[in-house]
Amino acid sequence: MLASAEIGHRIAREDYLREEPALREGLLNAQYDLLERKRGPILVLISGIEGGGRGETANQLTAWMDPRHVRVNAFGPPTAEELAHPPAYRYWRALPPSGKIGVFMNAWYRDLFAGREPGELDAQSLDAGVRRVRQFERMLADEGVTLLKFWIHLSRAALKERVHELTADPATRWRVTAEDRRAVRRYSRSHALWEHVLRESSTGAAPWNVVEGSDPRYRNLTIGKLLLDAMRHAARHGGTARPSQQPARPTPSVIDNVKLIRDLDLSQTLAPERYPALLAKWQARLAAATRDKRFRRHALVAVFEGADAAGKGSALRRVTGALDARQYLLVPTGAPNDEERAHPYLWRFWRHVPARGGVTLFDRSWYGRVLVERIEEFCSVADWTRAYEEINHFEQQLADAGVIVVKFWLQISKREQLARFKAREQTSFKRFKITQEDWRNRKKWSHYERAVADMVDRTSTEIAPWTLVEADDKRHARIKVLRTLVKRVEAAIDR
Repeated sequence: MLASAEIGHRIAREDYLREEPALREGLLNAQYDLLERKRGPILVLISGIEGGGRGETANQLTAWMDPRHVRVNAFGPPTAEELAHPPAYRYWRALPPSGKIGVFMNAWYRDLFAGREPGELDAQSLDAGVRRVRQFERMLADEGVTLLKFWIHLSRAALKERVHELTADPATRWRVTAEDRRAVRRYSRSHALWEHVLRESSTGAAPWNVVEGSDPRYRNLTIGKLLLDAMRHAARHGGTARPSQQPARPTPSVIDNVKLIRDLDLSQTLAPERYPALLAKWQARLAAATRDKRFRRHALVAVFEGADAAGKGSALRRVTGALDARQYLLVPTGAPNDEERAHPYLWRFWRHVPARGGVTLFDRSWYGRVLVERIEEFCSVADWTRAYEEINHFEQQLADAGVIVVKFWLQISKREQLARFKAREQTSFKRFKITQEDWRNRKKWSHYERAVADMVDRTSTEIAPWTLVEADDKRHARIKVLRTLVKRVEAAIDR
């Protein structure tokens, strides 16, 4: 790919002055068109050789457009807060919403090298990192993000000359870093590595555009024109690869899987006289485990899903009763708001991922896409079928960063649900817990059984298995939830 860059390509000053006003006008018009239609977003990733002019190009793009709707993120070494989270956390938090433009400098490609010399990178680790990048970028494209990737390239001679010129000028000397000088020295060793990464990470959904960077006028005009084309396309069509345009991926039959739910022994009970002692025992152990200094190397994410009136709320109260209120966050998940709809689906969950030593409890979660959104047809078939892979990838990233992922499905019988619905209607302080939507969902009981069976079958993994909780007896369910959490946390901190 780098061999194809037009080395030494330049544009005359008079040609630049002729083309630049029309490009600026086009970019501004396309930007406001994108904003009014709330299409996109546009994510511009600028990477390349140190000293190649990435910052100058980002500055020029913001000068050409309305900077109120463009956000530039220069990702350097992670902060202490970012280091306490999974690596992708800082990129998810910075993703622009629909209608806006984000400019990322280096971003996740910087993580592939992590400050190491080319000879220090083993091929297996590098290829694993590139695979993760491809998965992430494909997900962004599937969610309607227009991703433009620019690699600004310089020959070794051009890089050396540029560093020399910047150093010689007192007005620009401050911009030359030790990293820029090292880039000149290790150019030959790095070239093959760049070529490999660009080739392996250039895909149909997110291709690389290699732009020769020795002439800033040529570099900026070229990137500006490609950005303008992408903005116009996004304003008309909504993104590079809208989910509705993709064929639905086949899903396996779930007829046999439904037995997983239907065969649960919902008659399991816990004697009332045993409950207080067991509750105190498991809450004490959970409190001790999450306050243990070894837990500071980890975090806990617990997902609570289940049938309506299955007792998620009461189980959660017994869990929070064992935790320090300063340590945990309880996130109730309902229909997405306007801000959440303007971002890729998992954004609303990534921003609540806890730092090391923290706990986040999700009262319903990202599994809404393969449950209620699937059944109510709030998303396309392509959306929810690809969600299984995206969810598994998300949870793998959490586990790789030391997050303990625990997932519960609370199941009750149809008869018990009816009894609880009626009891709620007759109890003044519980009437808010029963709505017409609950009664409507009850009519789709068999649809939910199939969706749950499919969900468990495709997302119960070794690192994030599902725990099915028999919840006709609330005392039994609460103790099973607490015991499972304790054992998972203790096993993690003992390793």
